[in-house]
Amino acid sequence: MEFLFIFLYFLIITIVIEVAVVLFNLTGMKTKVSRFQVISMLTGTGFTTDESKVIIDHPVRRKIAAFLILFGAFSMAVIISSISSILADDLRIDKLSYICAALILLLAVVHIPWVRKKASNRLEDVMEHNYQMYERPIKDILYLKENDLVTDINVGKDSKLIDKKVADVISEEDDISILFIKRGQMQIRRDLYDCEMQEGDQLFLYGNRKEMEEKFREELDNKTKKQ
Repeated sequence: MEFLFIFLYFLIITIVIEVAVVLFNLTGMKTKVSRFQVISMLTGTGFTTDESKVIIDHPVRRKIAAFLILFGAFSMAVIISSISSILADDLRIDKLSYICAALILLLAVVHIPWVRKKASNRLEDVMEHNYQMYERPIKDILYLKENDLVTDINVGKDSKLIDKKVADVISEEDDISILFIKRGQMQIRRDLYDCEMQEGDQLFLYGNRKEMEEKFREELDNKTKKQ
C-alpha cells in the first residue's frame, strides 16, 4: 500500500505537469519549452534559460508558475516524508485514487480541440482587457514569427563597431530595426542611425534573425559565451 501511495502521488505530479504544459501552450509557448520549464519549477532547480524571461514577463504565465513552484515544494516534502517513513497506518489510498481519476479526466478535457480553442480565446481576451500594452510580453506586441528576433548586443572593446555610425552597419534595405541604444545610464532614441557607436554601448535590435546573425555574429557569439 505504501508503494501504491508513492506511485499514485507520482502519477498526480505527472498529470499536473501535463496540464501545466497545455496551459502554457494556450498562452503561445512551445510544448518542449513548456515541459522543461514546468519540470524546472516543480523541482525547484531554477529555470534560468532564455525562455524563463518569457514566463516572467507574461502575467498569466507568472500565475501558473507561482502555483507550480508552491506545488513542487509541497510535493517534495510529501515524497521525502513518504519514502523516509513508510510506516504510516492510513495512507488514504481511496481518496488519492479519486484525485488521480479527477486529474486524468481534467487532462483529457484540456486536450479536447474545442476546449483548447475556447480556453485560448479566453486567455487572449483576458490579456486584451486586463493588461496594458507595456505589461504584455514583447513577443505578443511585435507579433514575432519563427525567423524574427528581438535581442541586445554589447559593443566590446575590440568590436569592429566602435566609431561607426549605425547607418554604416544597418542600411534601409536591411530587415533590421534598432529600437534604442543604452549608453551607461542614458538611453538614446533620437537620430539613432546617425549615432556613432562607442565601447560599452548596448544596442537593442528587432528584425530578421538570419540577417542579424550575419551582421552581428561576433557580438552574438560573445553574448552566448557569457551566458
